[in-house]
Amino acid sequence: MRLHRLFVHAILLVVLLASPQPATGDAATGPFILMDLGTLGGNRGAARAVNNSGQVVGTSSTAGGKNRAFSWTAAGGMIDLGTLGGTFSETAGVNSSGQVVGRSRTAGDALTHAFSWTAAGGMVDLGTLGGTDSFAAAVNDSGQVVGLSSTAGGVEIHAFSWTAAGGMIDLGTLGNDSLAAAVNASGRVVGYGQTTPGGAAHAFSWTAAGGMVDLGTLGGTDSSAAAVNDSGQVVGLSSTAGGAAHAFSWTAAGGMIDLGTLGNDSSAAAVNASGQVVGDSISLGRLHPVLWQPIANLGCTATLAGCNLKEANLAGAYLKDGDLSDANLKGANLARANLSGANLSGTNLKDANLTNANLAAAKLTGANVQDVIWSNTICPDGTNSDANGGTCEGHLG
Repeated sequence: MRLHRLFVHAILLVVLLASPQPATGDAATGPFILMDLGTLGGNRGAARAVNNSGQVVGTSSTAGGKNRAFSWTAAGGMIDLGTLGGTFSETAGVNSSGQVVGRSRTAGDALTHAFSWTAAGGMVDLGTLGGTDSFAAAVNDSGQVVGLSSTAGGVEIHAFSWTAAGGMIDLGTLGNDSLAAAVNASGRVVGYGQTTPGGAAHAFSWTAAGGMVDLGTLGGTDSSAAAVNDSGQVVGLSSTAGGAAHAFSWTAAGGMIDLGTLGNDSSAAAVNASGQVVGDSISLGRLHPVLWQPIANLGCTATLAGCNLKEANLAGAYLKDGDLSDANLKGANLARANLSGANLSGTNLKDANLTNANLAAAKLTGANVQDVIWSNTICPDGTNSDANGGTCEGHLG
């Protein structure tokens, strides 16, 4: 199972979880211009986040071989954000105003502290929760920074929230250690924490009004939250009763729901304002990038059965064993869709594009297949449309 075990490599996990969420505007369709942003004099570097103004932040080696946090803009190029007195710093995120957060070594390189950097104020040490080390994972547009810090005595690691007005506050735990991974515009913080010392880790959501809430699991022992949108929708991954790792979406109204997989494990990494979730899933031993589209965005409610999906773009949709009976898929793009075992009885597929789609064992009783585009389509009886004269008609079951 690919589920994260808490704090074995806590700093690495925060870096992985703190990637930026996708933009909510029109998606770039390409082509793209690849730009080398250079380095701070060394031979390696990596960008970690970009804001809507095009400011890029990341970490680069210097001529002396030290790793430093950087900020890059088209106008000013790459600049070294410095350190908190030590030789090392790295970034985790940047907000719309250009505030950068991450971690840095302090004087003597003995400790690592969370930092916030602005062009006006430079790098500021955010301190700790009484312990020795801390790390900032994310920042919202209000300047609220979240991450993790050791506590007094170094016994536990706790999630924190920091603001310029209130400083660093302890968000508490679900029983033992905790880690904050993301924060939305209203200050809702998500992450995960151990329920008992050395025990299971559960995803949490924290608000100033309600404190830390355990989001539970998908029937298994562990879960972790990776991102949250401004509506409070939380996404991440959880173990299931069978021991697999599945992506989840959680809302206060609906609780935690399983987003499913392409066959094996899956993990959700980010969610946008319209509820679209992105992440990855394993199919036949290979990791695939995936998008989970809320059916409400397609005009459907609780099911796709009977739904009007006329001319919908469902290319690559994973609808194996799904119920689409009596749905209107006239002119829909179902290229590469996995419809194996699906119930398409009474469905209107007129003019639908089923290029490279898989309909093996699908039920099409009473379906309208007039003028369907068949090309390398696996027909319901398991044959290929290309071997059937370019059609699945006559091979529908």
